[in-house]
Amino acid sequence: MNDSVSGNNSAEQEQTSERLFEVVLDPESILRSNKDVERERKVAIFDLVEDNRFSPVGANCGPYRLDLALAKRKLVFMIRDECGSEVTTHILSLTPFRRIIKDYFLICDSYFEAIRSATPSQIEAIDMGRRGVHNDGASILEERLKGKIDIDHQTARRLFTLICSLRLAG
Repeated sequence: MNDSVSGNNSAEQEQTSERLFEVVLDPESILRSNKDVERERKVAIFDLVEDNRFSPVGANCGPYRLDLALAKRKLVFMIRDECGSEVTTHILSLTPFRRIIKDYFLICDSYFEAIRSATPSQIEAIDMGRRGVHNDGASILEERLKGKIDIDHQTARRLFTLICSLRLAG
């Protein structure tokens, strides 16, 4: 056995523990939608699991599994450890997200339509707007999770995509 391969320094251990290893969406909280939205959801989950920074404040037993759901018009973040034990649950109001989610859906509809019929420059302009709205949604999420869960901006962007897919049923 090679000790240099199996040994981790504390920074590497922290990095591997402050992450999600799995994301599960409550099937009761989502509705099947068009294939563009379904694809976006699958890509967001895949990308999120591949590269994220996610650390519940005060917890040090990661990596984590995140179960996302809607319950009584609230967003539920249930966080579990690798053994399936609950670490913590955070419940957030959807109210701060409503306008940005509505804007995001409108611009995504325009984007998906543009892909089928617009010029490359028109598609690029719409996509820039879409990314801007997406960044705004991610920033709202980062602010709402501040003091609860430490995340980076890319993780917040991917989580925002998933929140929007939950919103379809909400």
